[in-house]
Amino acid sequence: MRTIEVTICSFVRPTERVEKVVSAIENIFPGLIMDIRADRIEAYNGPDSLKTLHELLRRQEILDTARKVMLRTLVGNTTAFQLSKQAALMGFVSFPPEEEALGSLHVQITGGERVINWLAPETVNGVPVREIDLCELGEAVQDGADV
Repeated sequence: MRTIEVTICSFVRPTERVEKVVSAIENIFPGLIMDIRADRIEAYNGPDSLKTLHELLRRQEILDTARKVMLRTLVGNTTAFQLSKQAALMGFVSFPPEEEALGSLHVQITGGERVINWLAPETVNGVPVREIDLCELGEAVQDGADV
């Protein structure tokens, strides 16, 4: 049985406060289990922690950008990309083209293209062609079906 797993990693720079980095992560991925150290934060959980990201991609109208980034970095069943730590602290999603000077949030999502289709579906004129329900997504991953 395949599952959906979310892992976030971020270094905490000497000029940063750990609480601010934790807040940045929680603003986009609430409900993660966190391993907090002075210089690094690792966080993980399942599909429920993706609900806010799902909502923000629609609210910010960046589905096409998100889909492009996630598909470009999809290897096997896992996509890995970076999010701006500073934007996340303000509650926004931003995909920097490379590691930011002050560091980025490193996101890894296991679940394959079906998770990408749920988070950032194909669009026509910015409107999703087909929305998938999270429950439907979970069933498809458990059954091994393509959504």
